[in-house]
Amino acid sequence: MIANQHEKGWEIIYHRAHALLAAEIAGHWHSKDRPQRIIETVAAISHHDDLEREWEGKNLTPAGTPLDFTLDKETNLEKLKEQTVNSRYRGRWVAMLISMHTSFLNEGKRGESPELDSFLDEQLANQVKWRKELNCSKEEAGKAYAFFQWCDRFSLILCNRELPAGQRALEISTGPDGKRYDVMETSEGDVCVKPWPFEQEKFTVAIEACYLDQVQFTDSAELTAALQNAPIKLLEWTLVKQ
Repeated sequence: MIANQHEKGWEIIYHRAHALLAAEIAGHWHSKDRPQRIIETVAAISHHDDLEREWEGKNLTPAGTPLDFTLDKETNLEKLKEQTVNSRYRGRWVAMLISMHTSFLNEGKRGESPELDSFLDEQLANQVKWRKELNCSKEEAGKAYAFFQWCDRFSLILCNRELPAGQRALEISTGPDGKRYDVMETSEGDVCVKPWPFEQEKFTVAIEACYLDQVQFTDSAELTAALQNAPIKLLEWTLVKQ
């Protein structure tokens, strides 16, 4: 989950909602610059966090506060295996992009265990296999994944409330065209991306968030119950070209 503290407690955004926001952002990308197999690529973006089930298992810190995903350092190899296997049922293109995302997030952990290393080797081998079967070059796959990663990162910036104050720019990431993209909040409260990569010159994206007026919880079950009954608010951002 994404847990943002506010004056009364917590703003909670589910990871599946974040992934849907990333897909919504992807849908606004300029048509002439979209990667190949755009529908399957957006599907991969939309479903890449489907295994995140904040209502199951441990979801608290030792202090009893909601466990933000950035604080969860444990590598759950079984969950990673389940995710990569399940992605294949949406097709090899989706599976390839999610496998590339898994590699991106976990290659830095190589050496933690022989089991993890074997899993990471399997991902790289699968990516080679799927590129060959899909008649897709490594460069084409890299561009599609750069698009995936860009939309994912931009969504996280919005969900994590990372937009800097004072109209300062923040780097999103390198896009599929190899360019650096930055985002800033305007004096009017809108969001501007430079260079502008979208079809429309102005549009709005949105996501639902839950609000808790309790700071600490005795156990994960209490937090889960609180989330199920928490008020929900629609968060919106208007993006404008400048």
